[in-house]
Amino acid sequence: MSEPVLSVRNLTKRFGGVHALEGVDFDLHAGEVLALAGDNGAGKSTLIKTICGVHQANEGEIRFRGQAVSFANPRAAREAGIETIYQDLALADNLDVGANVFLGREPMTRRWGLFPALDRARMAREAKRVIETLDIALPRLDRPVRALSGGQRQAVAIGRAIFWNAEVLIMDEPTAALGVPEQRKVVALIRGLKAANKAVIFISHNLADIFAVADRILVLRRGRKAGERLTAETNGDEVVKLMVGSA
Repeated sequence: MSEPVLSVRNLTKRFGGVHALEGVDFDLHAGEVLALAGDNGAGKSTLIKTICGVHQANEGEIRFRGQAVSFANPRAAREAGIETIYQDLALADNLDVGANVFLGREPMTRRWGLFPALDRARMAREAKRVIETLDIALPRLDRPVRALSGGQRQAVAIGRAIFWNAEVLIMDEPTAALGVPEQRKVVALIRGLKAANKAVIFISHNLADIFAVADRILVLRRGRKAGERLTAETNGDEVVKLMVGSA
């Protein structure tokens, strides 16, 4: 197997006397979906926030593309190629799709050759292209994203990550607030990312979604790695037992 695009070894994070993570290990390869499973307080959010620079590890090592990294903040992780899509999506509801794809990195042009101005035509053009690659039908790209459905908003967030060439996408409960049809669309989007050779970390409480998209399942319990299983070689009962400590 090829070298992992992301590798975590002995990752430990403490908040005072609380051990939120203790010695967690895993590898993630391009074109692979790794699911993180665990009960509330298991350490899933702390793990992804430590990877992407929200928290700094007390011990352990994170390697990205074979190099040891320690991101000072999420922006540094994003610029390196690791994008985290949280449940709230971090979209600007009052802006259109193009403005959200380029949020914080807006291209500029010169009006009449003199005055700097946002290059809205390029933003709209590139947003259209990246949304089309996801096979998502959006009625209009020039409407504020608040007018979009939950699944469409997920597509905008994923499209932003793809446009900026993220190699690793971390998705935190992407289907939690969606209806069944939109959950299926997000599952299809994740399969598309895998087909595009992206590496995905997928956090979900929904075991059906996990088994629908994940190649492997990493189970955390009380900040520790409780087990890791190939999806094809396990079942929901075993995963639940690992989560609650009866396996």
